[in-house]
Amino acid sequence: MNRNNEEYIVFLNDIGKEKPNSFKNEKTECPFCDRENLVDIIEEKGPFVLLKNKYATLQDTLQLVIIETYNCNSQMNDYNEEYMEELIKFGVKHWLKLEHDEEYKSVIFYKNHGPHSGGSIKHAHMQIVGLNNIDYKENLNERYFQGVGVYESKHCIVNLSDNPINGFSEFNVIIDENFESLDEFSRSIRKVVKYILNDYFAKCDSFNLFFYHWNKKIICKVTPRFVTSPLLLGYSLKQVSNSLEKIAGKLRELYFNID
Repeated sequence: MNRNNEEYIVFLNDIGKEKPNSFKNEKTECPFCDRENLVDIIEEKGPFVLLKNKYATLQDTLQLVIIETYNCNSQMNDYNEEYMEELIKFGVKHWLKLEHDEEYKSVIFYKNHGPHSGGSIKHAHMQIVGLNNIDYKENLNERYFQGVGVYESKHCIVNLSDNPINGFSEFNVIIDENFESLDEFSRSIRKVVKYILNDYFAKCDSFNLFFYHWNKKIICKVTPRFVTSPLLLGYSLKQVSNSLEKIAGKLRELYFNID
């Protein structure tokens, strides 16, 4: 579908209204805890399960879910380094594998966490979506992944975007696509997540992870989430913090041990 030269994904209302929502209703039974009755499983590795999304609400897509943990109350903020490394390896492997399927014009990989993230199930999970007709990379620009430096090693860069995609604070974790530092990539994402949920300048209970395979790099954009700005919703006016150096400096000091 094309309207005014913009690509739209069609949301299927009839399916969407059937989705369980444990943020709105705490009595909702968690479908990811009921492992014995999961269907359409593609791979299971310890606590990690990749399966088809039972509530596929997006037209002309393949929607997959990665269940991250056995425990409904365990979240990314609680994972140790080894657990996080194994989770990211599992997710990246399946994301990039689906990229090779010519049926899809592009494949997105992301995570919702918390009541303001756009998610509906509290149980920790990630999503992989194959887009039949849309190439998300057409909307990207190198400037979205540049910014105030937080950390840099031989293979990994962490920065705070000074030209964010949608505004305010967006942390970028970047490695080369040769995967020499996927463990460092995972550890850096974990540090940024912990910072956002525990030490960010404003109280924050929600975030998104957005992954990109672009310009021979693997990138994760970690975005704190709040109620969406009306300036962005109504006028596509983006905002950026006037305290980027301070925000990046605190992350650098607390989690990357750099003064």
